[in-house]
Amino acid sequence: MKTLQSSLLFFSAALLLNQPCMGAPGQWEVTGSMVQGRNQQTATLMPNGEVLVIGGYSVGGLSSAERYNPVRGTWSKIVGLPKGIYGHTATLLPNGKVLVAGGFFGNNTRAAELLDPTSGTWSQTGHLNTPHSGHTATLLGNGKVLVAGGYGFHLDQTASAELYDSVTGTWTVTGSMNQPRGSFTATLLPNGKVLVAGGFKLNHGEFSSAELYDPATGRWTYTGSLVTARSGHTATLLPNGQVLVAGGDKDNGFLASAELYNPVSGTWTATGSMTVARYAHTTTLLPDGTVLAAGGLGGTGDILASAELYDPATGTFTRTGDMNDARAVYTATLLTTGKVLVAGGTGGVVGYLASAELYDPGD
Repeated sequence: MKTLQSSLLFFSAALLLNQPCMGAPGQWEVTGSMVQGRNQQTATLMPNGEVLVIGGYSVGGLSSAERYNPVRGTWSKIVGLPKGIYGHTATLLPNGKVLVAGGFFGNNTRAAELLDPTSGTWSQTGHLNTPHSGHTATLLGNGKVLVAGGYGFHLDQTASAELYDSVTGTWTVTGSMNQPRGSFTATLLPNGKVLVAGGFKLNHGEFSSAELYDPATGRWTYTGSLVTARSGHTATLLPNGQVLVAGGDKDNGFLASAELYNPVSGTWTATGSMTVARYAHTTTLLPDGTVLAAGGLGGTGDILASAELYDPATGTFTRTGDMNDARAVYTATLLTTGKVLVAGGTGGVVGYLASAELYDPGD
């Protein structure tokens, strides 16, 4: 839904929840609420097991940042960015620092900042060569970060891509995608290449095309096309090396369908559909190899609390416990404990959620 894709940025209010309670396998348990209600934030799992949340939207871009302690089940504020930001990416670098790039950073979508978790300080680190917001950022095997697509000048979708070198702190232009894309996915494959799939461009609709970025050549080449054109979907790398794409939007209608990309053959095949259509949802690979799909917007535009599991062995989705709060445009992070932390998002009449909860997949 194009109007929704370009304006999920504008919801309001926040909901605060209290102390966590005990959960059970396949169920959700409430954990501590964030200090600030927000959607479109980033969530980064840190080496110490904590989760770092940065920026987002809540009646304006947020500069605040906070971290979640999974032992205590609590959130605490850390030093925020100089300006409010949303539509950005956050990438944990090999040196332990966090790169925040692009997004609506004041009026500057070329901005890039580094957070040093040890000192708790931010510093600028060059500027992107072209504006990017709603883009993707992928940590490559060589330690560089590939930023691609999203919204560029005048909020038009862009095909441009560039690389961040954490050693020199500089950005260099690399090959552009074959198509400008917004609301697409990027997945690092086991062979080191990056698969981008689907997305949309204003006045062109959704794409079924997919392409591969080769870090060795800096070039993009088309690979097999999706079975169903889609945008606003999710993509999950499975243990067998295939990529599961699920949900999204096509022709202003949300999708329940899912499909698999085989990197050996370069082809897509349909797999079992989700039990409900989802858009602006999340999918998370669990330790047992199944995939948790949760929340998002449903087929009638309602915000969902439901969740389900995809089993690669059977190619089917089955329902699991519902979240305590319906939410869309939120973050989901697999913790070192094996539980999944979901936080924030848009929650209907309560707008920007501060609430967070944990999914326990069991043994």
